[in-house]
Amino acid sequence: MAKQITDQNASEILASDKLVVIDFWATWCGPCQRLTPIIEQLAEEYEGRAEICKYNVDEGEDLTIKYGIRNIPVVMLIKNGEVVGKKVGLAAKADLQKLIDANL
Repeated sequence: MAKQITDQNASEILASDKLVVIDFWATWCGPCQRLTPIIEQLAEEYEGRAEICKYNVDEGEDLTIKYGIRNIPVVMLIKNGEVVGKKVGLAAKADLQKLIDANL
């Protein structure tokens, strides 16, 4: 299951030595809802190798501001504190797997 990342636990999760994948989403966003099952599958498949997280942009704003999120869904990959990949909009599972694999 994907971790819930919030403004309160973000610094701890981002300090991980693993690749951190964040899905920026909202409950009212149709494409975000269609992306959710893919994110959950990726969380299972990459367990122990990457931190797959979901960040609700309506419940927090720190990460939205920090990473300049203007549209959702956005899947952002962060490694050692640096953004190493980003996919804006609804993405196919295979595309996200390629992006994650390239940054593991």
